Amino acid sequence: MKQFCEIALLVTVCLILAPFLSAQKDTATEKTIAALEQQWAEAQRDGKSAAVAPLLAASFVNTDTSGQIYGKDKLLSNLKGGKWEHNAIGHVKVTLYGDTAIATGSWTGKGVDGDGTKIDRYERWTDTWVKMPNGNWQCVASQQTEVKK
Repeated sequence: MKQFCEIALLVTVCLILAPFLSAQKDTATEKTIAALEQQWAEAQRDGKSAAVAPLLAASFVNTDTSGQIYGKDKLLSNLKGGKWEHNAIGHVKVTLYGDTAIATGSWTGKGVDGDGTKIDRYERWTDTWVKMPNGNWQCVASQQTEVKK
């Protein structure tokens, strides 16, 4: 009977601690994705498309504020040569679903993008990240929506 009580107590403690232990792991992953988002934003601001390239899956798809859909190569091309007075992200939130993460946030930009288009806008964005077989996280899809001022 004493052994049964000890086992029951151990099981109870494990059940109570399990959510806290998994939350720590999730928090670390959420921070990792948020850091990747920040790395992407800084590279975009600085026109360093080569720093963004490894963050995007080969099959990456983007839907921009005008509804245009394109892949990795065009997105990277758009990052080159921009001149920004302001270019920053904020309000980043990451939600995990196993080996998939959904990141949402905001972007504020004022300047000229890589193709010469003048920009002064505020956007909300959603990025879908997947943990690849090699263990790296890559963005597989991104979508931006302009928020009218």
